[in-house]
Amino acid sequence: MSTPAPDDYAARVEQWRTARDERLRSPGGWLALVGLYWLVEGENHFGAHPANQIVLHGHGMHPRAGSLLLRDGRVRLLPHVDAPLRVNGAPAVEMELADDFDDAPTILELGTLRLHLIRRADRIGLRVRDHEAPALSAFTGTQHFPLDPSFRIVARFEPASPGSTLAIMDVTGAQSDDPTPGSVVFEREGATWRIDALDGGDKGELWLIFGDATNGRQTYGGGRFLYTDPPAADGSVVVDFNLAYSPPCAFSTFATCPLPPPQNRLALRIEAGELAWHPAAGGPGSTR
Repeated sequence: MSTPAPDDYAARVEQWRTARDERLRSPGGWLALVGLYWLVEGENHFGAHPANQIVLHGHGMHPRAGSLLLRDGRVRLLPHVDAPLRVNGAPAVEMELADDFDDAPTILELGTLRLHLIRRADRIGLRVRDHEAPALSAFTGTQHFPLDPSFRIVARFEPASPGSTLAIMDVTGAQSDDPTPGSVVFEREGATWRIDALDGGDKGELWLIFGDATNGRQTYGGGRFLYTDPPAADGSVVVDFNLAYSPPCAFSTFATCPLPPPQNRLALRIEAGELAWHPAAGGPGSTR
C-alpha cells in the first residue's frame, strides 16, 4: 500500500475532521440528543404534562401527545386526537412503529423534537432529538492530537474462523455477541498489538472499538472508534489512528455506546486522533 504525499494526506485528514464536526452539529447528530426513555410493558404516555410517563420539553409541546403501547416486544402508537404529532410530514395515525434494529426506525415529529424507537437487547426505548438543542449552537468543534503520519499503520488482517463472534457490552450493561471477521495486528514500540474487529460495511470494511493508555485523561474514557477500508488481497490493511474518534457517549448521556472488549484495551499510548470533548467547551458531555 502506497504512502500518500504529506500535503495530500494532511488535507484528507482535515477534510475528514470537518465532515465529522458537520455530522455532530447536524439536527440528526449526537449533539441534538435530549432524552432517552425506556418503555415499560403497557401504555407509555408522552407529552409535556408531568403526569405522563415520558415528559417531553420543547417549543410548543403538547400536554398529551399520545402513548406508546408496548406488548410482547412490539410498539403501537396511539396519538392524541388533537396533538400536532406527525409521521413523514403527515398527521400521525394509530400504527405499529419500527425501531432501529434494521436501521429504519419510524420518525415521529413533534414541534422541534424528533422521536424514534431503539432496541437494545430485550429493552425498547424512545430516543429524542431536538433540532434546537442548546448543544448544537454551543458546539465549537472537536479537538485532536497533532497529525502524526507514523500512526497511519499498515497492519495485517488475520481472518477469524467462520461463525466467530465478539462479546460486546454497552454502557447500559447490555451484552451482544456480534459477528467478527477477524483481527488487525500491528507493530508499535517494539511490541505486537491486536484489535479484534467488527463488520464495518458491505464491502468488507472493519470497525474497531478500542481503548488505549490515553483514555480517561486525554481521550474519552470509554474508548474510541475507528473504521478501516477493506483488507487488501495480500492481507494488509491500513489502520489510521489519526481518524480515531470518540463514541456518541462522549457527547451525550442519552447515547448507548458499545465499549471496547477487554482484549481491545491496549497498554499503548495512541497519541493520534480525537481528544476528549469536555462540557466546558460547549455541551452536555458524559464520561461514563
